[in-house]
Amino acid sequence: MKMRRHRVFLLCTVGLCVISFLHYYKALHYVSLLRELSAPYPNIKSFIMVTGFFWQEKGAGSGAPLSPASPEELQDDETPYFTRTRAGALCFRQGGRPAAATGGYRKPLQVQVTRGGRRLVKCVCRPGWHGPYCGVPTMVYHSNLPTKERLTPRETPRRVINAINVNHEFDLLHVRFHELAQAVDLFLVCESNFTAYGEKRPLSFLRLLLNGTYDYVRHKILYVFLDHFPEGGRQDGWIADDYLRTFLTRNGMSRVEGGRPDDVFVINDADEIPAREGLLFLKLFDGWTEPFAIHMRKSLYGFFWKQLGSLEVVSGCTTGMLRAVYDGDGIKLRRREYYTMPAFRKYENDTGHILVQWSLGSPFHFAGWHCSWCFSPEGILFKLVSAQNGDFPRWGDYEDKRDLGYIRQLIRTGGWFDGSLQEYPPVDPKEHMYAPKYMLDHYQRYRYLLENPYAGRR
Repeated sequence: MKMRRHRVFLLCTVGLCVISFLHYYKALHYVSLLRELSAPYPNIKSFIMVTGFFWQEKGAGSGAPLSPASPEELQDDETPYFTRTRAGALCFRQGGRPAAATGGYRKPLQVQVTRGGRRLVKCVCRPGWHGPYCGVPTMVYHSNLPTKERLTPRETPRRVINAINVNHEFDLLHVRFHELAQAVDLFLVCESNFTAYGEKRPLSFLRLLLNGTYDYVRHKILYVFLDHFPEGGRQDGWIADDYLRTFLTRNGMSRVEGGRPDDVFVINDADEIPAREGLLFLKLFDGWTEPFAIHMRKSLYGFFWKQLGSLEVVSGCTTGMLRAVYDGDGIKLRRREYYTMPAFRKYENDTGHILVQWSLGSPFHFAGWHCSWCFSPEGILFKLVSAQNGDFPRWGDYEDKRDLGYIRQLIRTGGWFDGSLQEYPPVDPKEHMYAPKYMLDHYQRYRYLLENPYAGRR
């Protein structure tokens, strides 16, 4: 009897050791997975095969620790954006008119004689493009940029870094990546295992990266994992809201190598999508001032409810200004207060630049899209309960506002949670800048955002 007890005890001890080892082994692989995903250009599929990692939604929000990953090395963009004509003019390929038969430039030139007698050869531009090089899009041509006459093409394009925090805006992420893949060299995408309210949430974007959903742009994504919730963020939601952008910028940019001070940094919310042409202009031309804002077309629940005016958000600057003036903090950039920053005058004197804020686009010439609350009813519900505790009233705290039937009614009428209704201008999906091109090209997939799914219902 005594021997049997010893055997049982020994078996239990061995079993506990095996279980503990398996848990430890799984934790090691989870940390390795996050490290691998945060590293540049990971081979996700082979990594999954080697580790045998099995993703579970329940365990995704466990908050495993993440050590700093190897930095992302920025590379120069070798795309031939400009072409030289026989007459010597330098023309932006996308904006100039090529000869139809020869593939070259047969008659896309205008010759002007300046007061000094110098011949100035200019390209002939396609609709929507302006300037002697046909590289200035309409959204810049009709902007308040004070240095339009001093714009010159760069020999080496700037690298553009686009930083965003993501919650569950996955359809809009597809749109962003397809809209901006040509112009953006690196996407910094930050995800946390906490909502802005401080509740645990699964790492859904991480799961989509692992299953290959974003493989077409994976080589340009640097994943930033926020594994903690800021102290005081539950009591004051603005602390949490600001901290998301601070962590995204400082953690993400600290891992970027090979950058130059005149590279471009753009920070957006996930529902703010800049237009490709605007970021390409920033990438390819010298002579614009900083910081810059973006005028975006405003819409609610879908692009079918267009709001008057535009949303103007200070969104970017050079990486040199980000470090020297804003202390590497993206939330300071978005606050419009660069002229009160202690290092503002020093940066201006050191660089010789005159810092003048301007905006891509105007209230009548949009340079992007802001689609607020653009989800299915279930997605709107998730946003309600995830919202930070500071933007009052917090509608997710009201049971009747969380009813899916009530949310569908809001989408149908364009109403707001306080019971108000707005006057919306008439819209047509064929109008200019109605929605990003990728959405219009995949109309059926995005029909729920391009047409009111509940129109005509009561």
